Amino acid sequence: MFKAGHVLDGAFANQTAAEFFPAISANYNVDEAAYLTELLQLADPGEAGIAAIRERARSLIETVRGRENAVDTLDALLRQYSLDTQEGLMLMCLAEALLRVPDSATADALIRDKLNAAEWERHLGQSDNVLVNFAAWGLVMTGKVVDPETADGRPKNVIGRLLKRSGEPVIRAAMNQAMKLMGKQFVLGRSIAEALKNGRPEREKGYTYSFDMLGEAALTAEDAAKYMADYRQAVETVGAEPQVGPGPRPSVSIKLSALHPRYEVAQRERVLSELFANVRELAILARQRDVGITIDAEEADRLELSLELYEKLMRDPAIAGWGEFGLVIQAYSKRCLPVLVWLTLLGRELGARIPLRLVKGAYWDSEIKQCQVQGLDGYPVFTRKEGTDTSYLACARYLLSEHTRGVIYPQFASHNAHTVSCILAMAEEAAEPREFEFQRLHGMGDALYDTVIEKYRKNVRIYAPVGAHKDLLPYLVRRLLENGANSSFVHQLVDPRVPVESLIDHPVSQLRTFAALGNPRIPLPPALYGTRKNSQGINMNIQQQWNELASAYQPFLDHQWQAAPVIDGQHLSGTASDVRCPYELNKVVGRAQFATAEQARQAIDVLAAAWPRWNGTPVEQRAAILERLAELLEQNRAELMALCTVEAGKSLQDGIDEVREAVDFCRYYAQQARLKLGREELKGPTGERNELFHEAAACSSASARGTSRWPSTWARSARRWSLVTPCWPSRPSRPA
Repeated sequence: MFKAGHVLDGAFANQTAAEFFPAISANYNVDEAAYLTELLQLADPGEAGIAAIRERARSLIETVRGRENAVDTLDALLRQYSLDTQEGLMLMCLAEALLRVPDSATADALIRDKLNAAEWERHLGQSDNVLVNFAAWGLVMTGKVVDPETADGRPKNVIGRLLKRSGEPVIRAAMNQAMKLMGKQFVLGRSIAEALKNGRPEREKGYTYSFDMLGEAALTAEDAAKYMADYRQAVETVGAEPQVGPGPRPSVSIKLSALHPRYEVAQRERVLSELFANVRELAILARQRDVGITIDAEEADRLELSLELYEKLMRDPAIAGWGEFGLVIQAYSKRCLPVLVWLTLLGRELGARIPLRLVKGAYWDSEIKQCQVQGLDGYPVFTRKEGTDTSYLACARYLLSEHTRGVIYPQFASHNAHTVSCILAMAEEAAEPREFEFQRLHGMGDALYDTVIEKYRKNVRIYAPVGAHKDLLPYLVRRLLENGANSSFVHQLVDPRVPVESLIDHPVSQLRTFAALGNPRIPLPPALYGTRKNSQGINMNIQQQWNELASAYQPFLDHQWQAAPVIDGQHLSGTASDVRCPYELNKVVGRAQFATAEQARQAIDVLAAAWPRWNGTPVEQRAAILERLAELLEQNRAELMALCTVEAGKSLQDGIDEVREAVDFCRYYAQQARLKLGREELKGPTGERNELFHEAAACSSASARGTSRWPSTWARSARRWSLVTPCWPSRPSRPA
């Protein structure tokens, strides 16, 4: 685990970037409580510091609430239709889903289902914002239009039924129009030229921009070519724009996933050649046009690959020495601080200045769910908001320290007034003034950062989406997930009903009030199923985990397996045949002797003879055998994966999944056996005893029931496993 508490001691200053890089991967999913204990040392400003920050934050919030533009359109929308309400969830789900519905009939059915269930009337007149009230009236009307009222002859209901017949198509068109209206509010422009024009008033006030071309990951080479053309046009247009206002020049943000359809670790060679060439071309053009470029952060699985690509780009002679090629790092990641240290070491080696945007993170839900599905040991992100906030402040302290001066240009992205107050306090601790900037999203935090510019004279960059309204939804949904709940600081900052005192607690203080630093309501992946342990997975996108697997897996690729029938503990003799690798037919992976019909009958007879003793074995003991088998399967995962590869031609991930499925079966049926194979006495009349229990049928060669086996033909002669099915029709071939 990375020793964050020593990061300001200069303990890592003598390492090269290459020597330090493994520390990033090693911190992927370290123990949350242990690592937060390290980060708390770095984020804690002490009692006096916490008190001073509280007062600064109080003053800042009160000033923001007193401004005329305290509540902008998105703030008003979030307050009225927050994700804590049924209506807010419905709106987000409906709008997001309509973009993916392939036909009008399905879209109409979805609208009818969603809008009818909510209480839109209670939102009427609850906001001073015209757009929000207009939305409330529209939703009341559409809810009534699609409400399947009981038919009667009253004029009101007759009209309602008439409207209902054409209601859904009208609503569908209205939703599309609403998206266009929202696009005008939350997207700076449909093109870069329009965005520059619309953003001019803010630039004159002192703001600058980072333009984000709307759109998600490229799925095809054609998609990537389109996004490449969009980015190229954006750089050209921004480069031709004369300087406006006192702030820095605008920049362009790019997504690596938009520039290559196979931006993934499994395609590392293509990423480091094809994607490298695309980004290099953009960077060279941007350098020529004096336009900064920032690589946006994406999912955790791509982090190490993105850093490898970034280093290769930074070492390229055409980019080396340019100080406007930055990237984004997410503080909810346990690898965030090690990444910052690595970037500092890299920058010092290259004599480079690296713009670094620190954000809190936008993919938390999917990161948690993905780790649970994969059966990993832990999570790569913090499970409490306070943990993420503490990580953010710990990273900010490092970024503003003397260790990064002249190498890292910090860019702090946050809409949290308390976080802003903490950053300002840290910056004031420096012996000499430190250059840095704040960043916010277009359409959010206007009043907060107007105050920061006026009162503290700090540079502020606005992250502004640019594109058509049809591309807005994925971006908007991410913003709503981050900020849409009532507990969100963005939501609470401008809500006068929320006491200021509740917004100025330091996350270090909040975190220390919990009995556990991690969130106990989010079980670790191994404990996902409660009493049954989840099967163990591995994330091959993480270098350390892949290295450990590869060292155990690769020696078995040239192994020669031998398989033969085993009855009553004895290997039977017979004729063996070569078994060849399906993707390399000249490679023999071993020899297999297949059982004859007579040997199969003999095996069933031996099983039948063993049946009485097995049937009399206590359920707990039989369940323990299954659980022991699960342990053995996991202990020998590398060999079994190699067997899946060379015998069946399966991919590495298929091999992991095969082993995990077998392990899950063993543990699940062991659990079911304990629940269902015991004896239960039922209540009945006096003098009568009723007992409920399950018992498997005996097995014989005449009535052999289904058996369960490992998918592979092979079983090493030195290691044998017998798999028992849930209803216990199969028994070990050797009597106990």
